[in-house]
Amino acid sequence: MSESTAPAIADGIPIRRNKPARPSVGRLLLQALLAVFGVYLLLPIALLLIGAVGESWTNTLLPAGVTGHWFADLAANRSFTRAFGVSFMVALACCALNAVIGLPLAYALHHRAQAGGGFATRVVMLMPVAVPALTLGFGYIAIFSGDTLPWLGTLPLMIAAHAVLTLPYLLQTLLGDLRHLGLARLEACAATLGATPLRQFVTIVLPNLRHSLFSGLVMVAALSIGEFQISNLIAGFRYRNYPIVLLQAFYGATGMACAATVVLLVLAVLATLVSVGTVQRLK
Repeated sequence: MSESTAPAIADGIPIRRNKPARPSVGRLLLQALLAVFGVYLLLPIALLLIGAVGESWTNTLLPAGVTGHWFADLAANRSFTRAFGVSFMVALACCALNAVIGLPLAYALHHRAQAGGGFATRVVMLMPVAVPALTLGFGYIAIFSGDTLPWLGTLPLMIAAHAVLTLPYLLQTLLGDLRHLGLARLEACAATLGATPLRQFVTIVLPNLRHSLFSGLVMVAALSIGEFQISNLIAGFRYRNYPIVLLQAFYGATGMACAATVVLLVLAVLATLVSVGTVQRLK
């Protein structure tokens, strides 16, 4: 006996089978915009990957031939290796300087905001927008190019400029974590037990900020390695960083420039993976 295909009946009431809802026009438009944005974001990366393994690329849509010698030439190029060393050294020094300055500064701004003085915190949040890198670069040229402070083109000025430029991003990460952690009760308990403010900072605040500190420093290192505007204005010939040499390479061998950019992309991906993996292990 064949089974009935009629709708099932529960207590004499037939069960209605709802038809799948049609996607709305707004949802379709949003998906189309996301697809366009994805193509706009991924297409240059794909072209860089293709150009890094292309034999020659001149006045054509895609390069001709396949080769891997651009990466070997990149590793043997003294300008690129030296520039990468400068970028790596500046990024490490920038992270150390920002950690030493940013942690107590974020803690002080957080307590000042809790006491009703949130103006300084808002100024810090708006610094990357209010003071662009190009403005800082011209200011450094005006100050440090004279005989009184002849520091233009030196490594310490490069490190200081990168630290000033990236410090607000670290502060934003730390301040956001401090607002959500709610450490005031723990600090009050520690104070009743006789802990000094310095001991409260070392034993309570620092351990709870290790996740946001690591994430913020990874972002600082990424911003420092990829920074071009200030570096192009204040770096001398001895301390050109990776983006400056990378731009100059695009005026010569396009394949080597694409390979150098791919190396930068790989480093960014590895830094992200290390950051995520370390934060997961620390939880």
